[in-house]
Amino acid sequence: MGQEAIETKTPITQAQFGAMVGISQPAVSDLIMRGVLTRDGAAHEWLLCYCGHLREQAAGRYSEGVLDLAQERAALAREQRIRIEMANAVQRRELAPIALLEATCARIGRRVSAILEAIPPQVKRRLPHLPASDVEAIEAEISRARNVAAAMKLDEALDGPGDDTEGGDTESGNEGA
Repeated sequence: MGQEAIETKTPITQAQFGAMVGISQPAVSDLIMRGVLTRDGAAHEWLLCYCGHLREQAAGRYSEGVLDLAQERAALAREQRIRIEMANAVQRRELAPIALLEATCARIGRRVSAILEAIPPQVKRRLPHLPASDVEAIEAEISRARNVAAAMKLDEALDGPGDDTEGGDTESGNEGA
């Protein structure tokens, strides 16, 4: 056959081990530098270590430096899944661009503001006997509510209902009047 027998319990040269497993001597040297193989190891020991290294690579558990192909593939697959989920959510109208949401909220705010501004004149017209101080109190409460809404930030809106009454008391202090 032309192949010489190698004693597996004695130390082996890098060239001999490379010939045994089908890799070059520099590749064996690189395996030693990376700690896959130990210096001056026996053929049996190197063979076990090398086969273990190949199994880890095949299973995707072995990282040879910064780039771990299995982790990179998993990260890519995860990002692709997220992108597809977002596209589906947009199609189902569950997500919208921030600019569209901002424009919609601004349009709604303008409509609500116009409705609120119309309340005091309507109250004066429908209830002409109501004292001017009461209409002014209504105007003040509407103004306060508009100011609270205008000053609201997104994170405050997401936190849920809070104390938006600026002091917690909406009474004018005219109890029993």
